Amino acid sequence: MKILMLTWEYPPRIVGGIARVVHDLSHRLIKDGHEVTVVTYKEGDLPEYENDKGVEVYRVENFMIHPTNFIEWVLQLNFNMAAKATQLINENGKFDVIHAHDWLAATSAKMLKQAFNIPLVATIHATEAGRNSGVHDETQRYINDTEWMLTYEATEVIVNSNFMKGHVQGLFGLPFDKINVVPNGINLTNFNGVERDYEFRRQYAMDNEKMILYVGRLVYEKGIQHLISAMPKILNGYHDTKLVIAGKGGMLDELKAQAERMGLSNKIYFTGYLNSKQVQKIYKCADVAVFPSTYEPFGIVALEGMLAGVPTVVSDIGGLNEIVDHGINGMKSYAGNPNSIADSVLTLLYDGQLASNVAKKAKQKVKEEFNWTKIAQDTHYIYEKAICKTVAEKQKQEIEQENAKKASKAKNSETEITNLLSFKKKHAYA
Repeated sequence: MKILMLTWEYPPRIVGGIARVVHDLSHRLIKDGHEVTVVTYKEGDLPEYENDKGVEVYRVENFMIHPTNFIEWVLQLNFNMAAKATQLINENGKFDVIHAHDWLAATSAKMLKQAFNIPLVATIHATEAGRNSGVHDETQRYINDTEWMLTYEATEVIVNSNFMKGHVQGLFGLPFDKINVVPNGINLTNFNGVERDYEFRRQYAMDNEKMILYVGRLVYEKGIQHLISAMPKILNGYHDTKLVIAGKGGMLDELKAQAERMGLSNKIYFTGYLNSKQVQKIYKCADVAVFPSTYEPFGIVALEGMLAGVPTVVSDIGGLNEIVDHGINGMKSYAGNPNSIADSVLTLLYDGQLASNVAKKAKQKVKEEFNWTKIAQDTHYIYEKAICKTVAEKQKQEIEQENAKKASKAKNSETEITNLLSFKKKHAYA
């Protein structure tokens, strides 16, 4: 199968979770014998073309016109993505299916689908309404409407959790059977050969301190502000603890100010951006990983913590709620509740046997349920569904057109006969 992936991020350009999903899914599909072409954004000095271990990656820049806002920037990117894909189709023939990732690739996906009659599969990784607890301004409304358009144009829609299936169906009014749940996965070899590096760990915490780790973007819906608010209770119950917050984002200064205001500056360490090797190392250094999101469609970082063998605490919302079974392969806390976060963290710190058991079972669950082999097979099945639907729709249109021609011909014949009879009758009287 020839597959076209449309995405605004692809490694080494990583903005959120989409880049890793597209990368890992594409490479697994390649191993299964398919051809995968990715069209994405060219950032900085990245090459325009790259053969990434079998995945054909084409990167495009925006038009030379300087955009005045982010929406214009995205539209210009989509025009060039569509142009590059059109060029590839003209040179190498049609793709069997288009797979578009989020609203950032919606316009190019729609153009290519309609121009070449190619089945379109869309993955909705998150929604604007979910990220912002509703739609509050014109920019958010535009993004929300674009998300709706993508799901409307798509032959099949993929979401990564049952929570997202209900959310997307209610938000966009989609048929229930058009929405497919396929979880995100993780590369099971991510932590192979990575052990705890004490010299590395001492950059962030002392040997006697238990390291509580958060990894991810520093944005409101990730709930880091609630984790910081939980620290006084955690420190009161277990004094030798250190909270390490790894990542970058728009809330960095606000979170630092919160820590300082609470008198916790010496107990909270902001690492800033970490590369993939550093992320692997810091997971292995952690004693507890916490992901306190208030909105989380899936939560791939939780899988990372679980695969690394770190006892993990998550909020009881969205995809996180489906990944973790409380007290069995992790701990849950009430979303947005610092007191509940502190209780779950302290339970793991107090009970070493529980922490060891949940870490072991978590690792096992990730290997069984979130491996890319199974996910790629499920995704391929959805591609086949989309192709069958498109072929059936085309056949239906051809039959309708043929029937319309026959009906028109029959009507014309009937009109001719009526006119002839009328003519004969008129002249018979004459």
